Amino acid sequence: MDDATARAQLRNMLAELDRSIMVLRGDPVAVADRSAADAGSDLTGADRAQAMIDVATRHRTAVVDALERLDAGVYGRCVDCDKPVPEGRLAARPEAARCVRCQSERERRR
Repeated sequence: MDDATARAQLRNMLAELDRSIMVLRGDPVAVADRSAADAGSDLTGADRAQAMIDVATRHRTAVVDALERLDAGVYGRCVDCDKPVPEGRLAARPEAARCVRCQSERERRR
């Protein structure tokens, strides 16, 4: 994938993630206006929304990091072993920082 295509995809992803995070953060409804049952339901919904915000925020960080790698001229190189990240992986996940082997090792250690 050429740098211009990658940059365009990453910028689009960043804009979409920013919109999603803003929607998920939304303004909470005043607790005083809710019944006790609604408050319990809202808490569960709030927990779910916070989990989604956390995932979107981590994804956003990965996209920003990929844009920084593009600016530094190292986009498409694994941040761990410095080998090329396969084109297919970058096409599927333009924000990918690691080759498949290094990413697999990282996930096993978690």
